[in-house]
Amino acid sequence: MYLAEKVVNLCDFREEMSQRETIRHEGIVEYVGAEGCLVRILQASACSSCSVRQLCRSSESKEKVIEVKGHYPTLQVGRTVTLIGSVRQGLKASILAYVVPLILMLVALFAGARLYGEGIGALAALMTLAIYYGVLYLLRDKLSRQFSFKIES
Repeated sequence: MYLAEKVVNLCDFREEMSQRETIRHEGIVEYVGAEGCLVRILQASACSSCSVRQLCRSSESKEKVIEVKGHYPTLQVGRTVTLIGSVRQGLKASILAYVVPLILMLVALFAGARLYGEGIGALAALMTLAIYYGVLYLLRDKLSRQFSFKIES
């Protein structure tokens, strides 16, 4: 009996951990095609769920359209679905979008300022950012395979 309780507790723990390791967004299906679908989600800031958000006027929310690859034959336009992604994907995307460019910009700024002066250092930092985001843009197809949402069934 004791062993069975431990197994049940372990299964509950794994389920809870998998729930914590996922990002969930509810959205409405906008388009369904042979290779995937488009889902419109409302991405809200932390204040948007606050009960006094209308009084302070600082709440922010944005509508985004997410492309979900895969074959979903039973999906219909207008249906509400839940998109699931992993927290690991979110962290990796944040690192690529914010941390790496910050480090590159600071290195270029200090190296350029040290070698050629502050003005050149500032230009070097801006050029480094432009090149970095240009490379990310060129690699968008490869990156989109790594960062994807699935529809919860």
